[in-house]
Amino acid sequence: MTEQETIHVADVSEGIGGDATAEPGSPVELPVVDVLTGRSFITGKSGSGKSNTASVVIENLLDNGFPVMIVDTDGEYYGLKEEYEILHAGADDECDIVVSPEHAEKLANLALEENVPIILDVSGYLEEDTANELLLEVVKQLFAKEKRLKKPFLLVVEECHEYIPEGGGMDETGKMLIKVGKRGRKHGLGIVGISQRPADVKKDFITQCDWLCWHRLTWDNDTKVVGRILGSKYASAVEDLGDGEAFLMTDWDESIRRIQFHRKQTFDAGATPGLDDFERPELKSVSSDLVGELQSISDEQARRESELADLRQELDKKRQRIHELERELEEARDLSNMADQFAQALLGKAEAPYRGGNGRSVASAASADRSQADLDVYDAVDTETDPDPADSGTASGDPTDPADGRAPSDSGDANEGPQSADAPPTPEPVDDSEQDG
Repeated sequence: MTEQETIHVADVSEGIGGDATAEPGSPVELPVVDVLTGRSFITGKSGSGKSNTASVVIENLLDNGFPVMIVDTDGEYYGLKEEYEILHAGADDECDIVVSPEHAEKLANLALEENVPIILDVSGYLEEDTANELLLEVVKQLFAKEKRLKKPFLLVVEECHEYIPEGGGMDETGKMLIKVGKRGRKHGLGIVGISQRPADVKKDFITQCDWLCWHRLTWDNDTKVVGRILGSKYASAVEDLGDGEAFLMTDWDESIRRIQFHRKQTFDAGATPGLDDFERPELKSVSSDLVGELQSISDEQARRESELADLRQELDKKRQRIHELERELEEARDLSNMADQFAQALLGKAEAPYRGGNGRSVASAASADRSQADLDVYDAVDTETDPDPADSGTASGDPTDPADGRAPSDSGDANEGPQSADAPPTPEPVDDSEQDG
């Protein structure tokens, strides 16, 4: 590829904004290097021809052997397969291969290293998060690999206002696309953003574009954007452009031209359905080896998902069993509490007052009788072993005799033992002389 290589995509048109240096019908050519590595914005209301313009540019690049990747949000680019071997990857059965974020690196390898043009069809994903994650991972891989390869490559993004909105709320995917717009060119990675509402697209992206195509616009907010960027005379003229007609603004020659783009050569899958029947053409398929490599990733992913499903099912069974055991344990606790309450009730009934027992129960009365008998036995034993204090002196235990103050003899008579407290008193001796007298 030479720096001067160009692609013929349109012809000069008559009217306001026409090229004064060229006659109407003169060819309009775009330099391939600037298209592949630059930043572009194509806009216009529905039916004005913006998607046709993108397809014409893509067809010319494919004719010259330059691969591209198209982010298709509406499933309208598969018609390119009528003429080109292009990989259609997405979520529908119509796609050559169903892909997920796990395929991102392989898709980037096919595009950059094996020159395989790719339609990344995100229109069939039911979950928007899945589509966004897939696009994010693919663009990350493209950006990282282009830093090393530095190979001219073009990324085309339909409905770019959904990813890089003017009003904020931009997620990681949008930030990555902005990064490509700002820094991709130095690595060889170009980007084309397509939208029918320029007022809704982040202006930081539009103002950095090297070439812009303004198809017919009628909403005031959108025509005001045209006026700010192209000038006031274009703001009103843009409302009167015909189908496929546009104002082309390019940095490489610093011009604004009114041009008429060619019609695309391949099947127009994005055309509005009408009453007439149309026959879908035969579509070319890519090499089975390429699909096989991607299919191996899908098979491995399916195997992991199957294993995860089995593990989840086993986990659910274990959780159910844990729940059953917890319920049985709770029932056992309830039975234990009932048994305790029943035992307490029986004990309370046994301690109820018996008939004629002065408020005491039979059990407590029997217990009291046994306690009293034990005390009586204890007192009897204690009385036998401990003599009465009155028989051994004074009641207070004082050893001094209160009558004469003398201490009692410790031993008494040498020939007699101690006098028993229960023995009768010894009779006093009788004087014989007194009896005789």
